[in-house]
Amino acid sequence: MATIHDVAEDAGVSPTTVSRYLNNRIELPAATAARIDASIAKLDYRPNLLAKRLSTGKTEAIGLVAPEIGNPFFAELAAAVEDEAESHGYAVFMSSTHGRREREIAALNRLADRHVDGLIMMTNAPDDGTLARLLAGHENVVLIDEDIPGVDVPRIHVDNALGGYLAGRHLVEMGHTRIGLIGGPDGLFSVNERRAGFERALVEAGLSLAPVDVLLGDYTREFGHAAALKLCRRSDRPTAIFAQSDYNAIGILSALRELGLTAPKDLSIVGFDDMPFAELTSPALTTIRQPIAAMGRLGFQTLLALLNKREVAQMTRLPVELVIRDSVAPPSKD
Repeated sequence: MATIHDVAEDAGVSPTTVSRYLNNRIELPAATAARIDASIAKLDYRPNLLAKRLSTGKTEAIGLVAPEIGNPFFAELAAAVEDEAESHGYAVFMSSTHGRREREIAALNRLADRHVDGLIMMTNAPDDGTLARLLAGHENVVLIDEDIPGVDVPRIHVDNALGGYLAGRHLVEMGHTRIGLIGGPDGLFSVNERRAGFERALVEAGLSLAPVDVLLGDYTREFGHAAALKLCRRSDRPTAIFAQSDYNAIGILSALRELGLTAPKDLSIVGFDDMPFAELTSPALTTIRQPIAAMGRLGFQTLLALLNKREVAQMTRLPVELVIRDSVAPPSKD
């Protein structure tokens, strides 16, 4: 097995130069760097990560905890974290929790056992206090997308309340006065904020959100479908719905097809996320765009700053915007 001394000898430089080059602690002339890279490839050199960890106390790896990597939202976010981490020489170990609290706890325990230097965490369920107690003992943790109340770690969120407000205002401006809401788990951070912004837009227009028109459960297509069936089978159904996620929105569209209704003629819909499929639905979905990849990149940058003992903002809000497509129209006069 090749050693760093073998690489140095083959490249015609010192072992210290190779070491500093591999650790991004020196900027070499392009020709010298190319020689080292060629020697590493020729000799199939692999750094001794265990020895490096023992000498530095760092793994140069982070953990990324996500509810569901198969979900395009979390997949895009995870890809952005991984790309940013790789550009700084860090490996990323991903853990898909499938919304199970025991898997989230296991990820925090891996950090406690020093298998990773830090953790970027995403959750999709309200905390019962368990995660808050575990996080209280950790320093190098960054929360993305959702919040865990009662913990003192950096958080990176989008402006959920503004997104809800923009959705509500758009529907009001289009002439809707009876508007429903379908969204994620009751009590979840993003659900609460999006609802608060949405209701603020209605109040400004002299309207209110009827409790019977609010159905909360989760951010899935299946829940959007079931909730829309319940709302749209009523004789006094809303003329528009704010879906708190694009997945809820495509579930609503499938429910309309099942009932022989169409959007936006029978029901206008505004989603939230602007997933890649949003412009491919029929009709193309009007939605609130949030900067998913930017959130992931900033998540790693914030964690890296923590690892390097630099000060970071405890709360960062990223902007959202309304993307108008074809799923909203004035209410039908039929």
